[in-house]
Amino acid sequence: MSDTSLQPRDVLPSRLAREYGVDVPFVGAGMAFVGGPRLAAAVSNAGGLGMLGTGPIPPAVVAGLVQATRGMTSRPFGINFIVANGSPTGDQPFTTDEHIEVCVQQGVKLVTFHWNVPPERWVRRLHEAGARVWMQVGSVTQAREAVAVGVDGVIVQGVEAGGHVRGTTPLLTLLPEVIAAVAPRLVLAAGGIVDGASAAAAFSAGAEGVWVGTRLVASEESDAHPEYKQRLAAANTSTAVTTLFGPEWPGQPMRVLRNRVVSEWAGREGQVPPPQPGVSIGRAMMGPVPYEMPKFSAILPMPGVTGDFEEMCLAAGEGVSRIHDIRPVAQIVDEMIRDAAQALRTARK
Repeated sequence: MSDTSLQPRDVLPSRLAREYGVDVPFVGAGMAFVGGPRLAAAVSNAGGLGMLGTGPIPPAVVAGLVQATRGMTSRPFGINFIVANGSPTGDQPFTTDEHIEVCVQQGVKLVTFHWNVPPERWVRRLHEAGARVWMQVGSVTQAREAVAVGVDGVIVQGVEAGGHVRGTTPLLTLLPEVIAAVAPRLVLAAGGIVDGASAAAAFSAGAEGVWVGTRLVASEESDAHPEYKQRLAAANTSTAVTTLFGPEWPGQPMRVLRNRVVSEWAGREGQVPPPQPGVSIGRAMMGPVPYEMPKFSAILPMPGVTGDFEEMCLAAGEGVSRIHDIRPVAQIVDEMIRDAAQALRTARK
């Protein structure tokens, strides 16, 4: 921090810094499609802990992401996987034994999982290779299940989180319950954290770090389409949780911006028809392969995506209305940490 008068390290949680070699208790959420090497490296270079998002990509692509990130930062970073079945090509596991082996071979030091609890053999294999493992959880029960397979830390996801949201309880209600259930495991907070005030609230509730997603989508370094970023920065209405999106991963709740398709189908998600041949809302690139996005596609718009943004899935957390600009990651991290430290300092007076 350039302004040492605030002395954020005196008031912020320090465990993440001690155990993971970072400067500040800020972790970039692992976000499929929009959370690539440039974003992960930028968070790490800003003193936080960057995370790569994966989604439905093959193991060889994961290796390339890790190598690309190493080319942009010498600081710690990790990689996030989804434990579930789905994909644009069929009902297949997003994450396999081969993905875990890539992490082992590439020397990845932090692997995180989302949605379902990973098999114990994955956790054991990663530990044998010297990696730490976290699990993002949406309930006390899931937190206990994650601890039972040996994870080193949990990320508590409140219902405020953007994108695929497993949590159904407000973050500040669920967070202390999980902390009590999994002590002494490391616990981070996720969901609606977009500024210093929301970060300070999470720290005050016992979080050792914040897991930040939507605010980083609206950054210069994210792989989100410019139109998607602009819509996040301009959002002035509440978000919606819906199961509307996802022939690629059907029936899963997502928190998204309210655009035309969300409003048109509100309350009728159970009537969504299957994808129709020849009907597309846009085109994306899945690696080198063009992908015609079916109606209700859950693929987030990346650079190069073309089509109707009023029909697309625009994941966003509940705090999106407090995002007003698109900025470099370094500025986002610095401001959030400074403001959180000031809020905590003021609260202690």
